[in-house]
Amino acid sequence: MKNTQFTLVIILLLGFIGCSPKRAEEAPQADSTAVAMVTSSASVENKNDSTHRFIRTADLKFRVKSVIKSTNYIEEITARQGGFVTYTNLTSNVDDFESKSVSRDSILITTRYTVTNSIILRVPNTRLDTTLKEIAKNIDFLDYRIIKADDIALQLLSNSLTMKRSSRNQARLTNAINNRGKKLNETTAAEELLLNKQEQADNAQLSTLSLQDKLNFSTINLTIYQRQTIKHDLIPNDDNNKKFEPGLGTKIVDALSMGWNILESVLVFIISLWGLITLAIVVFLFYRIYRLKLKK
Repeated sequence: MKNTQFTLVIILLLGFIGCSPKRAEEAPQADSTAVAMVTSSASVENKNDSTHRFIRTADLKFRVKSVIKSTNYIEEITARQGGFVTYTNLTSNVDDFESKSVSRDSILITTRYTVTNSIILRVPNTRLDTTLKEIAKNIDFLDYRIIKADDIALQLLSNSLTMKRSSRNQARLTNAINNRGKKLNETTAAEELLLNKQEQADNAQLSTLSLQDKLNFSTINLTIYQRQTIKHDLIPNDDNNKKFEPGLGTKIVDALSMGWNILESVLVFIISLWGLITLAIVVFLFYRIYRLKLKK
């Protein structure tokens, strides 16, 4: 009996575990084709090669199902691989805009837009290939993939030789200034030359530090976008002002009032011309009298 109860308990526990809800957001499933498209030997560090020093960069543009979700996932990948995000620019580009009146008081606004994001990542040089494979899980359609490995071994050697030469020149110039530079003109010229040598050494050292940083952390430039999205908004029709117009009776009263005002203005204008009217009447009367005299 005890064995039977124990077996039932085990079955119930297994059923509960099997029916447990999944996480709301799971990582995208790997697509072998997408992974194969982004991988390259240029993104893999060869530990047996001690001669070349490569700066590796990757440029990718691809479509995703959701820019927001893919952006969050890519940032999580970067942090998990020991890298960091240096730039992100999430935008919604309006492709088309349409306004249509659907009723006397409503307008339907249709907006077609595309969400894009430009991202710059820095990841350890040894983790570049792994990071690209993880990012490839988000790819719905790949536009392009560019991976470069620039050998800077000779440039590092050139900077090292420049710093060594500058160091030896500085030592000799400092010794010459301390022992021989007694005249003002000679001392000034020697110190200016010493300053130039120090500047050359500093520039070479800064260049080496910049190159070393690019060696340690590869740069990934991403441009991701999703399919065009259509958004509909129903807004009030503010251009329809007829509902605010007065009624017919009010219009008639306003018309009568306006007509009376116009009549008053005409009468006032005529009265203001009484001098001219009087003069015209006098002239007319003289003209009639003169005509009558001519007839007699």
